[in-house]
Amino acid sequence: MSSQDHVYKSIELTGSSTTSIEDAVSGAIAKASESLRNIQWFTVTETRGHVKDGKVAHWQVTLKIGFTLE
Repeated sequence: MSSQDHVYKSIELTGSSTTSIEDAVSGAIAKASESLRNIQWFTVTETRGHVKDGKVAHWQVTLKIGFTLE
């Protein structure tokens, strides 16, 4: 393969946050970055939340994260 060809692997993660969807995504990516190298992209596949006393109490966001294989 040339230096421009890449092979990607993707995994599915679920991040959570009491603050926002963006924090849930950022937290999942930050945690994945601790053990994965070469993360290149993400896709949000599902968003859900927990309601308590008529208010959003918790966000959960499922994402696919793609990274290049070495």
